[in-house]
Amino acid sequence: MAFRRRRSEEVRVDITPMVDVVFLLLIFFMISTTFVETPGIDIKLPESGAQAIEREPEELKVYLSREGDIFVGEEKTTLAALRERLADYGPRAAQTTFLLLADREARHGRVVELMDAARAAGFSRLAIATEEERGR
Repeated sequence: MAFRRRRSEEVRVDITPMVDVVFLLLIFFMISTTFVETPGIDIKLPESGAQAIEREPEELKVYLSREGDIFVGEEKTTLAALRERLADYGPRAAQTTFLLLADREARHGRVVELMDAARAAGFSRLAIATEEERGR
C-alpha cells in the first residue's frame, strides 16, 4: 500500500487584526488621557512636603504668573476685576474653596493681595497649590 503524502499548506500568521487592535488601543488612550490643565499659563508651583488636602467639589482656581499676571481659568484679569468677580459669589463664597496657583517666582506681596481679596469677598477656605517635594 502506497500512502500519498499530503501537501503541507504554508502556515501564515495574519497580523492585520492585531494591528487593528493596537490602533484602537492607541486611539482610546489618546482620547482618555488627562490633558494639561492650564496650557496657556506657564506656572511653576513651589515644592512642599506637606500632605495633600482633599479637593472640594466647588473651587475657584486663580493663577498668578511670575510676572504678576492674574488668570481665572484661561482668562487674564486685573485685581479690580477679580475683586468684582469674587463679590459675585455672595453667600456661596463660604462654601467655595479659593485655590491660588502662584508661580514660585511670584512676588509675595502679590500673593497676599490675592488672598486678601478672597478673604474680603467672604471666602473662608483659602488654599495655595504646591507640587510634591521631589526628594521624597
